[in-house]
Amino acid sequence: MQNILIVEDEKKVLALIKEGLLHSGYKVEAAESPEAARIIMRSQKFDLIILDVMLPGTTGTEFAKEIRSSGWTGFILMLTALSTTLDKIAGLDSGADDYLTKPFEFGELLARIRALARRKADSKSRLQNGSLVMDLISREVSREGIRVELTTKEFSLLEFFMRHLDKVVDRNLIARQVWGTEFDPDSNVIDVYINHLRKKIDNPFARKILKTVVGQGYVLQKTE
Repeated sequence: MQNILIVEDEKKVLALIKEGLLHSGYKVEAAESPEAARIIMRSQKFDLIILDVMLPGTTGTEFAKEIRSSGWTGFILMLTALSTTLDKIAGLDSGADDYLTKPFEFGELLARIRALARRKADSKSRLQNGSLVMDLISREVSREGIRVELTTKEFSLLEFFMRHLDKVVDRNLIARQVWGTEFDPDSNVIDVYINHLRKKIDNPFARKILKTVVGQGYVLQKTE
């Protein structure tokens, strides 16, 4: 992951992030509004957009939805001063791959970027567990030939389970690998997303494969 676009209207924060990323060896462009970001994106390609939630004109969540609907498939890391579970879910459902709550240490931002880069490096074009199929290029999911519509974060969570078939994984590992952070025992974000995913890939079908292991975590059972 080399090319990064920062969309942030706080000039001081923007300058600090840009300078830090440049010193860390990344190629960086910056925009203070979604309008400016749109112009830059017409002529350049980016691996990652660091996107503030509170922006002039169009909010970060609205802009994330806009670029996802246009077909942009790079990573989005959302910056937000809003830290409630519902705020985080709204940001992730808009198309963000991860979020970072302000204020934050620059080292944590770098760690999140490296985690997203590892996810990209580890990706294959197709993952399959019996009739459950994930296409990582088109980002389409189906089970028993029926298409399953997932949000960006639900897709990332399912990809994690597909790469750990038949392995019981706890919330700490899920938090680190999917959210790029340490597990917060006071948050129910992971449980909420597990329930969302289960309703889409499991509940409509006769065989249930996404199981809760009491006291240990979750497991996606192998079907073949």
